[in-house]
Amino acid sequence: MENTATLYKKAYHLSLFTIIYNIAEGLASMILGFKDETLTLFGFGVDSFIEVMSGIGIAVMILRIQKNPESSKNEFEIKALKVTGTAFYLLSIGLFVGILINIINHHKPETTLWGIIISIISILVMAWLMTAKKVAGRKLHSEPIISDSNCTKVCVYMSIVLLASSLIYELTGFAYSDVIGAAGLIYFSISEGKEAFEKAKGKNYYCDSSETRELK
Repeated sequence: MENTATLYKKAYHLSLFTIIYNIAEGLASMILGFKDETLTLFGFGVDSFIEVMSGIGIAVMILRIQKNPESSKNEFEIKALKVTGTAFYLLSIGLFVGILINIINHHKPETTLWGIIISIISILVMAWLMTAKKVAGRKLHSEPIISDSNCTKVCVYMSIVLLASSLIYELTGFAYSDVIGAAGLIYFSISEGKEAFEKAKGKNYYCDSSETRELK
């Protein structure tokens, strides 16, 4: 039976792994997306770096609640949430502009093969992270950690969007599949931006509140 200190340590290490993984994923996605002129893959890479900022806030949160589970968000966490929310909104605007440019210029990616590969890896890694964080959160009876695990679902959804758009283009050559994929990323980016600002305001905004209600 794992004790509380061990579980918090595991949760913290999972948050650090999330940060490191997103840095690697972001670099690969942005470089390859730029090289292959794939808007969805490039935007996915930018999102990964925004997730790094969010992950840093989560790591600080875990250290805080380990010392005092009932404590409120500190100033750093609130600022991190606001920066993250703003970054998601800016990403949405950038993707929208990219979509308009691609449509006007009838642009087509060179290839979306890397989008397929990166999205499959991301789905597998994020699904594992989501499960591992949820297990730790439930054992600790920690609503914030369970909420973080539920929010990881959004990363899975965005990976699925990248996979779908990349597969469609690679198999059919449909010119606007990349644009549609980018539009899907906009939807989830706006959702994550809203979530970040709601949390910064101190509202009980959970990605799946049913998970936390089970603990009450």
